[in-house]
Amino acid sequence: MFDHSHPRLPAAPGVGYKARHYAQIMADPAPVRWLEIHAENYMGAGGRPLAQLRHLAERFPVSVHGVGLSIGGEGPLDPAHLDRLRQLCDWLQPASFSEHLAWSTHDSAFLNDLLPLPYTGETLARVCRHIDQLQEAVGRPMLLENPSSYLAFEESEMPETEFLREVARRTGCGLLLDVNNVFVSAVNLGLDPLAYVGDFPMAAVGEIHLGGHDEEEDEAGRPLLIDSHGREVADPVWALLEAVLALSGPRPLLIEWDNDVPDWPVLATQARRAEAALAPVQPS
Repeated sequence: MFDHSHPRLPAAPGVGYKARHYAQIMADPAPVRWLEIHAENYMGAGGRPLAQLRHLAERFPVSVHGVGLSIGGEGPLDPAHLDRLRQLCDWLQPASFSEHLAWSTHDSAFLNDLLPLPYTGETLARVCRHIDQLQEAVGRPMLLENPSSYLAFEESEMPETEFLREVARRTGCGLLLDVNNVFVSAVNLGLDPLAYVGDFPMAAVGEIHLGGHDEEEDEAGRPLLIDSHGREVADPVWALLEAVLALSGPRPLLIEWDNDVPDWPVLATQARRAEAALAPVQPS
């Protein structure tokens, strides 16, 4: 079991760091208090990206978010990928490290998507085994993020919230609650997002994420939401965040914007809205 008393992120707004915003962040980051990077973008040796990240890490707590490990995959974790993650975390000493409850590999093929899992006892054992291996490799506890789903598996034996609760209990990992993912999955699968967050193990939540989604229709004309991270956070997601924060209390709150990345003032405006959402639950 891992000690979760390691350096934490502040219960304040953060943003996903993009190199085009480096100068603005160094000059005037308010209200942003922390940054997230994608691990796979910083696994090389040297160069400007790592030099800039070193400067940023001197001023801001940094969260490392992995997107390529395929924790839910049937095959074993890639030992070379694990080694690169360990080297990055040893060098950077991040305040938080997270990965997705998803799979993206099959045999030797890498799929450019984060795909959902059936929630069965067999899947639970495999995910826990992979998380134990990952936490041992990087020498720190991780946070596991709930997925955005576009279909449900008939063979699932438990709801997603129960699956995540059991993963956290067995492995000692924390959880990353992506509110946009909850909303996207609820619309796509016809579920109640308030019931989902009401059953979520909030005590294990170490970060909360917000992002934008695209609205489409399926072949039957029903709403289909795509977790695109390419636009502002939608108003219903902000409303759902209020319900989450009422249950969780203050948590580090990240704005994700990975595609069609806007100029810094647009991203900073989203961060200010996150700051306003956190204000009612901050200690007086």
